[in-house]
Parts: sequence; C-alpha cells; structure tokens
Amino acid sequence: MRRSRPALRPVRYAYTAPSRQKVLGALPVVASVCRQLDLAGIIDRLCPVRKVAIVSHGQVIEALIANRLTSPQPMVRIEEWAREWAVPEVFGIEADALNDDRIGRALDAIAPKHELIAGSVGAQAIARFGLDVSQMHWDMTSISLYGAYEEPTPGFVTPRWGRPKDRRPDLKQVQTGLAVTTDGGVPVWHRPYDGGAAEVAQVESAMRSLQELAGRRQFLLIGDSKLISRGNVIAMNLAGVKFIAPGSKYHVPLERLSALDRGAATLVEYVAERDTGKPPAQRAVYRILEGTVMIAGKRAADPELEVRCVFVWSSVRAHAAATNRTKKLNRARGDLERLQRGLGGRHYPDAAAVAERLRAIRRQHKVDAYLRTEVDSSPAGKPTLAWHFDQDALQKEEASEGWYGLLTNLEPGEADATEVLVRYKAQETVERRYGNLKGPLAVAPLFLSSNRRITALVTVICLALLIFCLVERGVRRALSPQLTLAGLYAGRPAMPTGRLIFEALSGLRLNPASDGGLPTIPQPKPLQARLLELLDVDPTRPRWAS
Repeated sequence: MRRSRPALRPVRYAYTAPSRQKVLGALPVVASVCRQLDLAGIIDRLCPVRKVAIVSHGQVIEALIANRLTSPQPMVRIEEWAREWAVPEVFGIEADALNDDRIGRALDAIAPKHELIAGSVGAQAIARFGLDVSQMHWDMTSISLYGAYEEPTPGFVTPRWGRPKDRRPDLKQVQTGLAVTTDGGVPVWHRPYDGGAAEVAQVESAMRSLQELAGRRQFLLIGDSKLISRGNVIAMNLAGVKFIAPGSKYHVPLERLSALDRGAATLVEYVAERDTGKPPAQRAVYRILEGTVMIAGKRAADPELEVRCVFVWSSVRAHAAATNRTKKLNRARGDLERLQRGLGGRHYPDAAAVAERLRAIRRQHKVDAYLRTEVDSSPAGKPTLAWHFDQDALQKEEASEGWYGLLTNLEPGEADATEVLVRYKAQETVERRYGNLKGPLAVAPLFLSSNRRITALVTVICLALLIFCLVERGVRRALSPQLTLAGLYAGRPAMPTGRLIFEALSGLRLNPASDGGLPTIPQPKPLQARLLELLDVDPTRPRWAS
C-alpha cells in the first residue's frame, strides 16, 4: 500500500519556454498504458511495502519501465535521469526516491513473484486492450551477462555458458521466452530461463501457462523447429492446443525433401509482406504438397507418431541456398588449391599436417557432406592430396533446396495447406519483437550483482516491451484503414512502428513550475499532437493527478 499524497496540479500548454526545461518525451504515453494495465497496482498487491514507505515497489518498477522506453542506455544513474526528465510531474515520484538502494530493493521484491506478475499483467492486457489470443507465436532468445555468478541464488534463473544469439561466447547468458500475439505482435507472456536451458524442453510448461492465460479459448501455437518433439506433440494433442512449426532435419531429412516433385506441387497465391508493391515477376513463389512424417520415440518400444506435414517450396529459399552453396564451394576450392600448392612446404610438411588442414576446411566452409579427399605420401616422403566434390551428394542437396516441411495438428478441414503456410508466415512477428528488445530497448550485456536481480530485470525489460508494442498497436488501429502516418520518417509518410513513435515523441518538453506558478508544456509539433490524439493521451494530465 502506497502512502497517500496530494494530487499534483494539472499542467497547461504554453507557447513560451523558460531557460530551464525538463524532458517530457513519451512519459505521458507510458504512464497512460501503465495505468490501463494497472501495472503498479498488480505489483503492489503481490509485493506490498510498509505503510511508511515513501514509494511502493509498483511505482519504482513503473519508473524503471519508463526509463527503458525513453532513455534506453545502461540502467545506471536512474536518479539523475529522473531529475532531467519530468518523472515527478508525470509519475509522482521524486528523483531522490529512485536511488540505487531503493531500486535494488524493488528488484529483489518482484523477483520471487515474476511469474505471477507476468501472468497478471498479460491477462490485463488481453482484457483491457481486447487482444486476440487465438494465434500466438513462441520463441526464445539469449541475453548475455558480465560477471562470474559463481554462487547463484537457488530458485532464480542461473547464468550459464550456452550458444548466445548475440555471438558473445565469452560471456555467460540467461534466456528469455516470449509468447506474442499475431494481433499487433504484443508479448502477452514472458519467462526467464537458465542460460543452458534446452528450448525444446520448455515448450510444454510454456503451453500450459498460455492455456491458463487464454482461458477457455482454443489457440494456435506457432514456433520454430524446437517446438517439435514427440513428447511436445503428444502433450499439445492431449491439451487440445493446435500448433504449426517447421520440422528439423531430424524429422524432415534431406532424403525426403530431395525426393519431392516440384512440378507436382500446387502454386500458392500468397504475397509476402516484403514483396508488396513489387512487380509479379520479382515476388517470391511458393508451392505446396500435402504429406505426413513419422516421429520416432527414444525407445524402440515407442510407436511412431504420424504428423501432418505441409511441404513448402520457396523460390527465395532455393535461390539463397544455391547462392550460399556456390560461395561455399568456391571458398573451399580456393583453400584446397592453395593447400595443394603448398604440399611438402614448411606449413604442410607431412600427411598429418595436411589432414589437420582438411579438417579445418571442412569445418570452416561446411562442405563435409560432399568433399571427398585422399591423403597419402610419395616415396620421397612428400604428402600427396587428391580431392573432389561428390556430384551425387551435390545433386541431392540441390534437389532439396527451397523445400521445408511445416508440421501441424490442424486438420485439413480446419486449415488447408495454403492456410497453414500463411499462418506460419506470421512467425516473423516474434522475431521482430526480439529485434525491438535488442534494438530500441537496447538490451546489451547485463551486469548485476545477483541472479535474483537478473530475474527481476528481465521481467522489467519484457514489461517495457509489452508497453512498447501496445503503443505501436494502438496507433496502427487508430489509423486503420490507413497504413502510414505523414511526417513520421525523415518527414515522409511511414508505417508507424514503436521505434518511430517513441522517437517522434522524444522532443516533448515540460517547463517546471516556478514562483508559485503551474508547470507548462510548450505546444507539441503537429506530428506529436497527432500521435497523442491517436493514443487518446492528454499530456496535460499527469499520471497521479487523476
């Protein structure tokens, strides 16, 4: 329960600017969405503070979220940021209350409740904003960490070595899972995971949480190939959850793909978003075939599981694969020719040195599937090398290029092959949100003193992403059926994205009260005023004045 405080006086517009201003930016927008989500209220009910506390945990977390959305720099010196920005006027929190110690206590408080907070705020977002959760997209990403973390606190995410997606193998990591709606690309659910957690093993628990979040509504879960395992498919079938995901090479092997007949495949009337506006001849072409695949169990006694598979051929994938293969072969050929010219020299004096170099070439250029070599020594002791690319293996790979299989438990009567492809194509939504996470929200390698606070900070970051996406969705829905907004990108019309919206609002300023007067806001620019109108936000009404 937070201490009661007098309402702040309303702010009015002014056309003159005094010598000192505070940055207002998108703070009124962030505060408005926080209020609609009841974010501080949810946190305060789950993590209450003493009645004598100056600010509640919910207020502190809202301020941290606002900081991440408006000033995405390393999360340090929050107190200084709050002084420069209109945080007291909008959120009713004095800058001194956001010192490092108070922020640390708020993070410690929400860490044990992070799952309840994520679920409650996600449910509120669905109800308050009318989000359609009939189709959701699931994926995981990694966040790298500075620090050793030798003795992590039990019960919270554990930093571990892994395969970081930001290509920082020198750092430990934790992972984050997101479930994003097709409707607006809103991340309604998130969860942090240990750095070494296998993604395929997290699917069933994530599915259960999403079922609870969706209530009685049936939903379609779309993911990448790690969504698919025999156990996950059985669990989703039993739970009545529909799914679509591409099959891995283990479930849809090269031999199966190379045997498919493109001529027998049906041409799909589908235009990818990136091809909109292009002449028909320059658009990607898709062809589909219906089929099934069998998923074997780990034990010989486990019966095989038959799963519907929509085989898709993509001209874009085929062209990319052919181009990549040609580059690999040319680079490998160049290294092999250089190796052959150097046989017997100081770098490759014997067969062992040649064999070691060949292993490096196979690994570096990924040509092991079709590179055939024979290393020997001449009577004089000079190493010899014969090599060639296996044409049969190359032809088999070429025949498979462009093909992939989409596994699903949707019946043909629920979604034909074309509909399965179209629904899967929305999977880029969750990938785009991870781009927002590490782009506009600037989630760089983190450094915190404990894995307890890492768990809490991941929650703060994901809640900030939720608000970021709700703002983007709100503007787009208010504009519909228009697709662009004038002046948004370099003075030109553009599709409103969260990044462009927050950048446009960043120029708003506030003139602090002085000599007993009222705080004032200089008249917004036309674009800023239009965005605030579309979001139904009145910047002259501070967060805590209502």
